[in-house]
Amino acid sequence: MELSHGRVRLRPLSTRDGRAWHEVRRRNADWLRPWEATVPPGDPSAPRSFRALVHDLRAQARAGRALPFAVLVEGAFAGQVTVTNIVGGSARWGQVGYWVDRRHAGRGVIPTAVAMVVDHCLTDLGLHRIEVAIRPENTASLRVVEKLAIPEVGYARGYLHIDGAWRDHRLFAITAEECPEGLLARLERR
Repeated sequence: MELSHGRVRLRPLSTRDGRAWHEVRRRNADWLRPWEATVPPGDPSAPRSFRALVHDLRAQARAGRALPFAVLVEGAFAGQVTVTNIVGGSARWGQVGYWVDRRHAGRGVIPTAVAMVVDHCLTDLGLHRIEVAIRPENTASLRVVEKLAIPEVGYARGYLHIDGAWRDHRLFAITAEECPEGLLARLERR
C-alpha cells in the first residue's frame, strides 16, 4: 500500500530503510528524544534493532493491528507514520504516531502524511475512529492536529513511557462522521 500527495509519499517501512532511518535518527537524536517512546526498565518486549522493529511491525500489519509507513519527501526518507493498536469489532479504531526529520518540520510534511493515513483508515479500512496522543509540551505535534482540526477529547496521566519516565498526554480523536470529506481535503482548504 502506497499513498502520495504532492511531494509526500508513504510506503510500507522496510528493512531496506535501515541506513536512511539510522542516519535521520542519529542527526535528530536530541530533537526527537523528548517525544520518543521508551521502554520501561526491565521490559524485554521492545525490538532491539531496526530490523527487529520492522519485522515486529510487519507481523502486526499482517495481523491487521498496525500500518507502519516510511515518509518520503521527494523520494528521500524523512520520517515515519505508524498506525498502531488497530482494533476491529465494535470498536473499529486505531492510534496514529509519527516523527519527522527536523529538516522537514514545519513544512506540511507530517500534516499531509497524517491526513493521508487517517483518510485511508477511515475510508479504505472502514475504521470508525483514529486517535492521536501528544505530550502537552510538544508544540510541533500540537500544530499538526490543529492544522487538521482534529478535536481534543481528553487528557491521560502517565499515558506513555517517554524519555525515561511516564508522561501525560493530551488526546485527540476524529471519527468518520466528523470528517466525511477526508482530512486531506480539509487540510487543502485551510
